Amino acid sequence: MWTQSPTDMFRKRVKRWPKKYKRELGAMMANLQTVVMSLNQGAKVESLLFGFVHHEPGGVLALDQKGGGVGLKQTRLYVYPQKAQEVLHIITIGDKGSQNDDIRDAKNFVDGVRAGKERDEDTQ
Repeated sequence: MWTQSPTDMFRKRVKRWPKKYKRELGAMMANLQTVVMSLNQGAKVESLLFGFVHHEPGGVLALDQKGGGVGLKQTRLYVYPQKAQEVLHIITIGDKGSQNDDIRDAKNFVDGVRAGKERDEDTQ
């Protein structure tokens, strides 16, 4: 059974998430639950081909706001599925303006996990 492990970086950013993008956050969180449910039903990470899942470098997945309705801002929720332990690390959240930094931060987090130490500091 897959468990979710939100990072401190995610917790901080979601607290600061603009109220005007509440629908985007709701859509990304619903998409996260779809991914968790699929993994718990035996889906392979590589076969998560939902329209809202984007495979990023280093095994990071970016879940977007698709499915939340029309007129939503482009946003991403970055997660890392640690297959052997069945842990889905919820790394960070952002929009198109922070995308490059978010992907870099997510990849650095994954590198830390793979090195055996979860790096969970907010680099902002």
